[in-house]
Amino acid sequence: MDGKVYITATFNNTLVTITDTGGNTVAWGSAGAAGFKGARRATPFAATTAVEATIRKAQAAGIKEVEVFLKGPGAGREAALRAIKAAGMRMKLIADITPLPHNGPRASKRRRV
Repeated sequence: MDGKVYITATFNNTLVTITDTGGNTVAWGSAGAAGFKGARRATPFAATTAVEATIRKAQAAGIKEVEVFLKGPGAGREAALRAIKAAGMRMKLIADITPLPHNGPRASKRRRV
């Protein structure tokens, strides 16, 4: 059975949702749900752990091949892809669906550190 994996990698967390081809959620998980708290949620290791747990749930539901959609600038992007590959899922497609403004509203003030 085929599925779609949506990975949202923010600066604070990594969210993973696995759906069937119709868009119905089969399994989901996050670095926070995997037991990581605070700044540790944003690490690549937390993303790997979250993806592994979610992939196990999806494999139990019968999903073998997936299309992967990445969104966001977080640290868990590449780690999540490696975890999917290591779990034995076959990836048919990898797409970046990060939303980019086509010059929408005025940007907020620049951050100075």
